[in-house]
Amino acid sequence: MEPTGHYWINLSKWLSKQNIEVVTVNPHLVKKNKENRDNTQSKSDKKDALVIADMVKNGYYSEVRYTSESFEKLRVLMSNRDVVVKRLVSSINQLNRWVDIVFPELRQVFKDIKGKGAIATLRLFPTPVELETMQPYDVITSWKSIMKRQP
Repeated sequence: MEPTGHYWINLSKWLSKQNIEVVTVNPHLVKKNKENRDNTQSKSDKKDALVIADMVKNGYYSEVRYTSESFEKLRVLMSNRDVVVKRLVSSINQLNRWVDIVFPELRQVFKDIKGKGAIATLRLFPTPVELETMQPYDVITSWKSIMKRQP
């Protein structure tokens, strides 16, 4: 079988429990062999099955190596962590872009715009126009409503 996505995992485990040997073929090689077979990039399930069967017949496959349950859980956790880190980086980039466009003065006051003071300021006063009309005492009072220590 072609191990794309996660759909093949449960099927391969079930087949293995039935004492059926399971092997996988490289999806990249399947695509290349499909193109070589009839010189087109067309795709169909019948064509995929023929190409995969031909590759297995010729020995271009890998045996499935099953891992322990704890290893699989660790792999899922690492994958989830990668997703979260990518989302975090994307959010930080969006915040930086927005601050650069709308409130560039914020960087003159706060070293790190991800810090508590900068985030509190953005929550309370999202644009410089809102800060212009306020007195310093009012700004500090507003900060105290969010932070224990003022920046």
